Amino acid sequence: MLATPSGTPACPDDDRPRRLAAQLADMIPGAATIRVSLTDPTQTWPHLHAVVKDEAGRTIELSRPTARIAARWILRVWPEADWVRPHTFYLVDATLTRSDLVAADRGR
Repeated sequence: MLATPSGTPACPDDDRPRRLAAQLADMIPGAATIRVSLTDPTQTWPHLHAVVKDEAGRTIELSRPTARIAARWILRVWPEADWVRPHTFYLVDATLTRSDLVAADRGR
């Protein structure tokens, strides 16, 4: 990434999640969350899988290519995340949370 004369990146990585959220909101109108995992229930081998929900919690149906593109983009913004576990990306505040931790917090 190119740097300005001050040595700071020309495009800080801090803004990547917000830009991603804006791009995904444009690509998938009505989306509020995207749950990404490596276990597609229709596949034998590990495959990227994305489940998109609106603000009311209803699932938004996507084509397979759109779901994979959304999942890939999310993985690329957070390559350091433990992708063995599913994660949920919240488009409103551009945050990523491990899905199993969210479920455990709600159960308490």
